[in-house]
Amino acid sequence: MHNNGTKYVLTVRCPDTTGISATVFNFIYENRGFIVSTHNYGDPSTNGFFMRVIFTFVNSNPEDIEVVREKFRPVAEKFGMQWEINDYSYKPRVMIAVSKYGHCLNDLLHKTKTGQLPIEIAAVVSNHPDMHEMSRWYGASYRHLPVTPETKPEQEKKFLGLIDELNVDLVVLARYMQILSADMCEALKGRCINIHHSFLPSFKGAAPYSQAHLRGVKIVGATAHYVTPDLDEGPIIEQAVERVDHTYGVDDIAATVRDLETFTLSRAVRWHAERRILLNGNKTVVFK
Repeated sequence: MHNNGTKYVLTVRCPDTTGISATVFNFIYENRGFIVSTHNYGDPSTNGFFMRVIFTFVNSNPEDIEVVREKFRPVAEKFGMQWEINDYSYKPRVMIAVSKYGHCLNDLLHKTKTGQLPIEIAAVVSNHPDMHEMSRWYGASYRHLPVTPETKPEQEKKFLGLIDELNVDLVVLARYMQILSADMCEALKGRCINIHHSFLPSFKGAAPYSQAHLRGVKIVGATAHYVTPDLDEGPIIEQAVERVDHTYGVDDIAATVRDLETFTLSRAVRWHAERRILLNGNKTVVFK
């Protein structure tokens, strides 16, 4: 019977071949471990293998995580794995970036405060002062970093400096209405999540809700994805859609999209925090 001590989460990406799962399971067994849950997937289109295992130890004094990692290294090298072993209870430190729309920020702060999201809010960062009061109400530190086209490089340098200073694990763009530079996207690769609307057909630029209304769209949606230098085209984590009809005005469409953005983003953040997402080229594998 397994103990209720420290849980570890192992995540693996590697070329697909025979014996990977068996070797991993045998490693846990030989170290007197107990598997709590496991997911794996072999992608035939990329020949990639993906795995997430939560395990604990039978003995009452679990080994130090560095010892566990060192013991696993030969297994990882045998299969050419990109891998991590982490304490399952660790809550990633998250910085939320926001501009003037507070629906996603409010949801993330509320769900963190009530224990629905396994994260710690390191700070809220904004290029506007508008969300200061909301952040303060939740007890979150608020950093105002105004930006103009001329000061953008300097502002991004301060932004990245805050990430290092506060030991931030994940940056969440919760309707942060600034396009990140290619250098900043590269610096945050794999640890920055964005949310944006998904209209069918797609409308970019100014007044997307008005464009959608004029075209009489029947489906609206939201997409949460990892940030890359390709604007809004990074690996998709989660999407949601809802039907609308001829009775919906511009404000109705906007309200519907805001609701979709809210829960789509919080799902993506939770799955990232729980290490359920593995990058697969320009796609993701999400073990729900």
